[in-house]
Amino acid sequence: QLQLVESGGGLVQPGGSLRLSCSASEFPVDLPAIAWFRQAPGPREGISCINMHDNSTHYAEAVKGRFTISRDNVKNTVYLQMNTLNPEDTANYHCAIGTLVSSKCDINPLSFASWGPGTRVTVSL
Repeated sequence: QLQLVESGGGLVQPGGSLRLSCSASEFPVDLPAIAWFRQAPGPREGISCINMHDNSTHYAEAVKGRFTISRDNVKNTVYLQMNTLNPEDTANYHCAIGTLVSSKCDINPLSFASWGPGTRVTVSL
């Protein structure tokens, strides 16, 4: 089973930036997608995903224009660049093995197969 490990969380002021990393020993060639979701007190919120076959991406409206997902094939890492952070972004952030629906990656948390332990992001003065 593919194991994912997140890193890069921390405390940041409103308006600041963080880059989260999702690393694995190796991404299988048949891996469909990697997704990011977050969880504050409450349900999981899918926020972004990347199709590992064609690098197409998808974002939730809450983060569109502020967050960017990308990958580094050499480092077997998927990144989530988060800019213009606000207190509502405070949560535990997880990366997950995602799925494809009609060749598009899916950010519905119910579709995630497994995920890492997470990294904490706190946005506060």
